[in-house]
Amino acid sequence: MVRRLVRRIAGLIATLFAASFVIFASVYAAPGDPAVFLAGGRDKLSPEKIATVRAQYHLDEPLVVQYGRWLWDCVHTDLGRSFRYGDQVADLLTARLPTTLALVGYATVLFVLLGVGAGVLAAVRRGWVDSAVVGATTLAGSVPSFVAAIALISLFGVRLGWFPVTGGGTGFAGTVHHLTLPALSMALGALAIISRVTRQAMLDAAAADHVEVARACGVPEREIVLRHVLRNALGPIVTMCGLVTAGMLAGTVVIETAFGISGIGSLLVGAINTHDFPVAQAVLLLMVTGYILATTLVDLVHPLLDPRVKAARSAI
Repeated sequence: MVRRLVRRIAGLIATLFAASFVIFASVYAAPGDPAVFLAGGRDKLSPEKIATVRAQYHLDEPLVVQYGRWLWDCVHTDLGRSFRYGDQVADLLTARLPTTLALVGYATVLFVLLGVGAGVLAAVRRGWVDSAVVGATTLAGSVPSFVAAIALISLFGVRLGWFPVTGGGTGFAGTVHHLTLPALSMALGALAIISRVTRQAMLDAAAADHVEVARACGVPEREIVLRHVLRNALGPIVTMCGLVTAGMLAGTVVIETAFGISGIGSLLVGAINTHDFPVAQAVLLLMVTGYILATTLVDLVHPLLDPRVKAARSAI
């Protein structure tokens, strides 16, 4: 167990190292010279001024040297200073991250409750109920998040006026009220995935021999579903829920832009449009790190939910 944990940590560090280099190199490979933006933007600039700015911000150094300097600063929690705002990037992330985490958390609660519930219903009620659930979730999953956002804004925000269409709100009640439509927009696609996985996992677990034995012994159907079927199906369900939640951090870019929410997704869009490279690099690194940590946690928790996985890994 300790050896496997060490391997996972080593793989996590190696993945983060590779991802950080790709992020740094890809951002600097984007069109546009950050020195031009730092020196004043659109006006015609002299080569001497450009050279001075590049030297001041170490932009004249080789890419590998710039990456090493940036990585060393990141390890020491120094993410640099924003070209656009002039503030520390860490302060910008600290101010906007809670809103994004609240949005992701709200969307996770929605797709877990609705998706798992729909999957269980489809697995238990075979026939027209199963077909209706599969059809409805397939339709929901086929709608892009930005299209769902526009439709929800038009119906519940503009026509009915039930929910606000911009901002993140203040306080718990205000935040829930403001983030309901954005969270629902994000949860629709995930709901379809989770319901399908739950349905299939339930059907596979229901086909086990011990379930037939329990049913033949007269165990109530409700108890069979909860204790024997759903419990054995939790492994793939929890795994997929964790993976979907991890990927949602990047999905906030579209939703936050559509609803005018001041989170890290909208911060990334603004940074890319203004060539604010330190902010773009920090946000991308945060998203990748969150995804890698979440998937690693899911991989570690899965054997605890399903002893069969633990036994199979021990046998290898």
